[in-house]
Amino acid sequence: MIKRILIGIDTSEHSRVAQSYAFYLSRRLGASLIALHVVDIVSIEGSYFHDISASIGLEPYLDYSSKMREVLTARGRLILDDFAQAAQREGVAAETALEMGIVANQLCERARSVDLSMIGHRGVNDRFSTVLLGSTAESVSRKCPRPLFVSPGNFREIHRPVLAYDGSERAARAMRAAAEFSALLEVPLTVITVARDPKLGSRVLDEARRYLEPYKITTEFELIQGNAHDEILAFLKKYDADLLFIGAYGHSRIIEMVLGSTTEYVMRNASCPLFLLR
Repeated sequence: MIKRILIGIDTSEHSRVAQSYAFYLSRRLGASLIALHVVDIVSIEGSYFHDISASIGLEPYLDYSSKMREVLTARGRLILDDFAQAAQREGVAAETALEMGIVANQLCERARSVDLSMIGHRGVNDRFSTVLLGSTAESVSRKCPRPLFVSPGNFREIHRPVLAYDGSERAARAMRAAAEFSALLEVPLTVITVARDPKLGSRVLDEARRYLEPYKITTEFELIQGNAHDEILAFLKKYDADLLFIGAYGHSRIIEMVLGSTTEYVMRNASCPLFLLR
């Protein structure tokens, strides 16, 4: 059961979309929210000092990092105040927290005390990144000790969730979450398996069918042949899915660097939110 939700917020558009999802899920699930804003010490003391100084009206290089911390902390409080006011308008129980440190680390540490963490696909500082997936989102997805909801650039109510199931332990955890989530939201669940061997794929789908039967939710099952990276994305687009449940990272980081990670590929390219379980 999801009763406490942590959401990491900043001033990015993806964060605002994540906030919309947080309010939506809080109302539907009866969960309370914790909004966390992290003053990023990497941005203060790292290579972005000049860019950030200019963006908030300080003279580049002439102000000490202590002044930067003071200004960014004050801005963080304003961000959290705006969130608290929005939560009050939405009729959602919420609290706020302001911390300083490395954003991904602080989010993962706070996540230990909640049932679900939520972040935007890209944060405000990830505009400096050259990849499609924000570096904070990628880092949190690998380390977060709780289920993680990664929101895209646009909000949609959830009516057509999909579970990508391959029979692995991490996919089994995703299946349990998908079943409980679909039951609570009273929406159907579509389960897909991508396999090069149709017989193996059929066995995997049969496992999912048996597991989901007691939940009394409407289910559909699709066996797809091909490469998981491409076929999952193709199905999401064809089906017009609005949420994907998927196990996060099935191999060590070294193996994934060589073979590639289905999870990361889907995260980089999916247009719908992802519900990740490690």
